Amino acid sequence: MDDAIQADILPSINSFMFLANLSIGQPPIPQFTIMDTGSSLLWVQCLPCVQCSQHHFPIFDPIKSSTFGYLPCDSDHCSYSRRPSCNSLNQCTYSQTYVKGPPSTGILAMEQVTFETSDEGIVTVPNVAFGCGHNNGNFKDDRTSGVLGLGYKPVSLVSHLGSRFSYCISNVFDTTYSHNKLVLGSGAKFEGYSTPLEVINGHYYIDLQGISIGEKRLDIDPSIFKTKSKSRSGVIIDSGSPATWLVKEAYETLQSEVQNLLDVRLTKLLFEPWPLCYRGILSQDLIGFPAVTFHFAEGADLVLDIESLFFQRRQYEVCMSVFPSHDIRTDLSLIGIMAQQNYNVAYDIPGKKLYFQRIECELLDD
Repeated sequence: MDDAIQADILPSINSFMFLANLSIGQPPIPQFTIMDTGSSLLWVQCLPCVQCSQHHFPIFDPIKSSTFGYLPCDSDHCSYSRRPSCNSLNQCTYSQTYVKGPPSTGILAMEQVTFETSDEGIVTVPNVAFGCGHNNGNFKDDRTSGVLGLGYKPVSLVSHLGSRFSYCISNVFDTTYSHNKLVLGSGAKFEGYSTPLEVINGHYYIDLQGISIGEKRLDIDPSIFKTKSKSRSGVIIDSGSPATWLVKEAYETLQSEVQNLLDVRLTKLLFEPWPLCYRGILSQDLIGFPAVTFHFAEGADLVLDIESLFFQRRQYEVCMSVFPSHDIRTDLSLIGIMAQQNYNVAYDIPGKKLYFQRIECELLDD
């Protein structure tokens, strides 16, 4: 398989995520799909629609594709998909849900997927399992046509393309930046510091060992981040989640330290749906706020500057983009995409390593 398979990724409007640009079918129909390492299924909206989100581009019509084929119920991919079942036509159906985000139900199928290459050519990947979504929730950005699941279950595109990938992203609000990139396969960019990576049920688990604000290491027991058997715990990295979620003790310690620094400078806003918000303008009122660093095993750090730790919710309202995970009824901590801004993040699944490299993405261009 080509070692330079890639997709341009661009910020989604109003939803703090990134969309990967790929095409499906023959002739190829362009798709903008949410880049999501927290799930494993690629799905796009398909005709006929029972319920489809309003979409700026034509919705994929499988009847018009010469390479489309339904998956039968005895297919291996069917047994691997989330909540599979079988319809009266012996077609494998799926139902994909998310903690936050629109669900999708439809038919599992095989199709060719077309990507760019690093030399501005195209490469077509045949026989990719994907979900043809006929009943879907609503996306906030009308360019969005589905989800590119980059988790590591057998149904995923990642397992089809060499089990290695990387993405480099800049600011999630900068719609003019043209160097954000997803690279699939052996052409992925592995640079920077690495930390052990463990795959459990298709999710990517990493070993968070501490958090600092500026030079101050916060008093957090690292054992609260450990993955415990038979419980949904530990720390995963999830590009499909805008925010970062921390277990109760870690969140409260971080929140307390942030409040200590900001309460003397800004007016705290109460009765907001977000846990910690202040009256202010991020680019002006938070200048000089110290960086927050997540410390991972074997010396890898993820540094959050003010634009990775906060976001401008309204014109004069700034909120922290870290939330308590007990709000979503889990003991899992999750590193979201806003925390990963201005990094190249690389997943070496066979090598069991995750790489963080703080870099301007255009420096990775060939």
